[in-house]
Amino acid sequence: TRPRTPRTDREPSISPEAANTGFLRNLGIEPYKPRVNEPYMAKNQHGHFHEILVRWRDKLMEDVDRTVNNMQGEVSNLPDPVDQGTNEGIFEGELRTRDRERQLINKIAQALEKLETEDYGYCDDCGIEIGLRRLEARPIATKCVDCKERDEVREKQQRGS
Repeated sequence: TRPRTPRTDREPSISPEAANTGFLRNLGIEPYKPRVNEPYMAKNQHGHFHEILVRWRDKLMEDVDRTVNNMQGEVSNLPDPVDQGTNEGIFEGELRTRDRERQLINKIAQALEKLETEDYGYCDDCGIEIGLRRLEARPIATKCVDCKERDEVREKQQRGS
């Protein structure tokens, strides 16, 4: 575990309702409402993010299983080449989506590992708190907003944009 650096510029006062509630609502989870003077990544927060990550992973796994079952059920030799091509195009799109979801599942597994080692919620670059609202919006975030923005500016400059 790395040394913890608390944020001196606490995250903006974003109400839980203003956070990415659509994502949480789809998982059946309410935004976290921290208690006054509650330490960052205390037991309740730890449990909240564990629940988010597990439900998200399970939902993605259900989608993968559903796609596999649909593809197995729809595999057929269609007599019309146009229909066959359309079917293959649909399958290709589904497989690309599932590949992105597979990568996401791997990132969720990494986040769950960080929860176990108590590294979750802290920036990989500078060590400060990422922030509850950012983590609720992007539970697999590994960098604070400042470090992520710096990386994006650097990438943009390297591309010459």
